[in-house]
Amino acid sequence: MVSRKPLVAGNWKMNLDVEGARTLAREVLDRVSRFRGVEVAVCPPFVLIPEVVRVMEGSAVGVGGQDVSTEVKGAFTGEISGDQLVSVGCRYAIVGHSERRQYHFESDELISAKVKRALAVGLTPIFCVGERKDERVAGRTFERVERQVTVGLAGLDAAAMASVVVAYEPVWAIGTGDVATPAQAQEVHEFIRGLLVRMFGQETAAATRILYGGSVTAENAGELMGQSDVDGALVGGASLKSASFGAIVEAAGV
Repeated sequence: MVSRKPLVAGNWKMNLDVEGARTLAREVLDRVSRFRGVEVAVCPPFVLIPEVVRVMEGSAVGVGGQDVSTEVKGAFTGEISGDQLVSVGCRYAIVGHSERRQYHFESDELISAKVKRALAVGLTPIFCVGERKDERVAGRTFERVERQVTVGLAGLDAAAMASVVVAYEPVWAIGTGDVATPAQAQEVHEFIRGLLVRMFGQETAAATRILYGGSVTAENAGELMGQSDVDGALVGGASLKSASFGAIVEAAGV
């Protein structure tokens, strides 16, 4: 059996100011640095990344961006390039989060290009997929997730896929307080791993980490991450409090 090191990544979304980010970063570092069996990352708003990188410098806690442009550089107002993220110390980039898909109308094809751009500059893309509530109710969860995975990862080979993290985030569970049951999470994670077998082969699929995201808390994290195909968590609201985020990291290492 392939051993996959759990990853817990905190998505701070559009929260905090400079002082708040420094404080949270220090508190997170203090709480999680002793957990050697878990990979930990935080993804602050773009303008706060340098401050957080300074706090995390020399530690095992990585920093990531919440998005990345498909473009290398140029006249793309408001965009942030992969090279720019790397230049300020980022190691990760969240790609295809449901809020980007919903509010910025990002297509599977655009997200695929972002995955490739992140990989091209040495960032680890945290590639997000997940169905809406109406899609789950209509029994279209697998159909929706299959398209997102197959289009979003199209054109990659097994070597490139080795640097990708997948995150299953059912849209109906993000910020709602609703959460997939451990059985529901495992069912979709297992399905995603099966897609990866088809696309990249058994060895690569077995080594790929698939995170769960969507109202992850200190209380439910252990049971969710105890499922055989759940390899960590992409954490939203609970990552803004060091105590809850630290408890989730601790649960991943159990």
